[in-house]
Amino acid sequence: MGLGSRQKKEGKKNMGGPLSQLCTARRLPSAIPPPPPAANRRTHAPPASPLVSIHPRIPRHLPHSSPPKTLNPIPYLAAAAMQSLALTSPSLPAAGPVPGRRGLQRVRATAVSDEPKLNKYSARITEPKSQGASQAVLYGVGLTDADLRKPQVGVSSVWYEGNTCNMHLLRLAEAVRDGVREAGMVGFRFNTVGVSDAISMGTRGMCYSLQSRDLIADSIETVMGAQHYDANISIPGCDKNMPGTIMAMGRLNRPSIMIYGGTIKPGHFQGNSFDIVSAFQCYGEYVSGSISDEQRKNVLRNSCPGAGACGGMYTANTMASAIETMGMSLPYSSSTPAEDPLKLEECRLAGKYLLELLKMDLKPRDIITEKSLRNAMVIVMALGGSTNAVLHLIAIARSVGLHLTLDDFQKVSDQVPFLADLKPSGKYVMEDLHKIGGTPAVIHYLLEQGLLDGDCMTVTGKTLAENAKIFPPLSEGQQIIRPLDNPIKSTGHIQILYGNLAPEGSVAKITGKEGLFFSGPALVFEGEEAMITAISENPATFKGKVVVIRGEGPKGGPGMPEMLTPTSAIMGAGLGKECALLTDGRFSGGSHGFVVGHICPEAQEGGPIGLVQNGDLITIDVVKRAIDVDLTEAQLEERRRKWSPPSYKATCGALWKYIKLVAPASRGCVTDE
Repeated sequence: MGLGSRQKKEGKKNMGGPLSQLCTARRLPSAIPPPPPAANRRTHAPPASPLVSIHPRIPRHLPHSSPPKTLNPIPYLAAAAMQSLALTSPSLPAAGPVPGRRGLQRVRATAVSDEPKLNKYSARITEPKSQGASQAVLYGVGLTDADLRKPQVGVSSVWYEGNTCNMHLLRLAEAVRDGVREAGMVGFRFNTVGVSDAISMGTRGMCYSLQSRDLIADSIETVMGAQHYDANISIPGCDKNMPGTIMAMGRLNRPSIMIYGGTIKPGHFQGNSFDIVSAFQCYGEYVSGSISDEQRKNVLRNSCPGAGACGGMYTANTMASAIETMGMSLPYSSSTPAEDPLKLEECRLAGKYLLELLKMDLKPRDIITEKSLRNAMVIVMALGGSTNAVLHLIAIARSVGLHLTLDDFQKVSDQVPFLADLKPSGKYVMEDLHKIGGTPAVIHYLLEQGLLDGDCMTVTGKTLAENAKIFPPLSEGQQIIRPLDNPIKSTGHIQILYGNLAPEGSVAKITGKEGLFFSGPALVFEGEEAMITAISENPATFKGKVVVIRGEGPKGGPGMPEMLTPTSAIMGAGLGKECALLTDGRFSGGSHGFVVGHICPEAQEGGPIGLVQNGDLITIDVVKRAIDVDLTEAQLEERRRKWSPPSYKATCGALWKYIKLVAPASRGCVTDE
């Protein structure tokens, strides 16, 4: 029996009937219903809407026309539930503490005079007569006297044309700005920079990828602070975009919402499905003789059929899911595809939610707490997410003044099984998960199983558990999310390893398919490009080896480049179970196989990985959480005396500044310590 079948009875209870019954839809009259009597009206209720719910949990009337019979109903139910959520004000007590960081006290306003000042930041430039030049500029961009009294919202997107993950974000930002204006506020769009990991992968351009995370955070913080915006909605697309925007929100601590740009749909050609990892792995298949050059080109032409971030449980979808579970994005934000009309609907609704956050004075540091960070780690483990989440969640924690360590991830990994049959190690992509209920349905299930803390606050103004009650569970008969008693792996796939090769820790991605133990002679490369050249010339020499790629850490890379090209070459050549790969660099969310990264200290800083020589016996024991080279401490010390640090690969510019500022991987590679 599938998980969906087991939830059938519960699903009917929550949804008021089978899915087919809830798919009946029609447009309601356009007249806006009158507000409830004042005695019954909650303070700060959001603006009335022409859509009303006739069911206390799931509206039977959907925001658009009925879905075609051939289309899965879950996404349409999602839209209906989101509309229902938008029509109800947050369930906070009349007075007392809001669940949040350090027991911050918030008292619900009981009269107009008690309401918080919604434009308390922008008022610094819109109210004083001494700020006449500021006001003149605002008149110049089209504001009126009435507009100057409204809250100002910075709408930041990571839009640029040269990447499928980001090319549509300007259109989403426009919808967000329109929704902000409809909610009675002023919205100003601005942009930040981004890096396409897919384009830069396997080149020195990858040195700029992780660095862009902190650059995004710095730039959003800069604009928001300088322009005195009262709140922020950020729209990221690619991998480092998500943590960058959240880090900025945490630093500023003004009411904020993140809207994920959305996942790409899979490509299709001659009955086969493709995604970006197919494009990476086809090179290894070509080198090994498994496919022809024309077949390789067909894969490339059909891997990216439109807008959206890489479709599997790679870094972008991992971080989007983690951030939704952490409470900083609206329900379904992480699983709604980029080109689905519901993504634009989410953008338009965001303004209503943000206004409510302003009225509640509910800020990122009230939402991002130790408990909500643990929730984020839980969803990463359950979905088989990217190891990059380790770096990014540590950095996000720092942005709100909290401390997260590698060992915290191991504790969660020990308690949470790996449940999702999603790429890169599985069969399905994020669009498939969306069709069976999306991230909210997974959250619903994990809450039922006691793996998530439902009392954590979210940007809906409701708790995670309150949100989950509104949305349907996983659909009946689905095969993507395994039940707890039949997991893919009984513990999490992310394992923290220590040993004489990684005295300060390392991060392994072990899904269970690779085994739990590997031992073999070292095959050492100074950088990934040397490894790619070697496997192109003679893949057979890699069999049975522990491949070591070093000099790719935060300072040595610089920028801790991702090793997706090497892992894809190994998998494409059919060597996924025949060799292991270690590095002081990172792995893409698309990487799979027996891989260990984030090795600390890195080679550039004198870490033991820099002392390994070809032929040294290396053993990786996941059960013991150990990674060791068969050398005594005396032998390592003898090699250390002969070692000298290599020259830095950058001596000026952005990468030089990054080298000077970046912390080790075990501390999240932050640049503001």
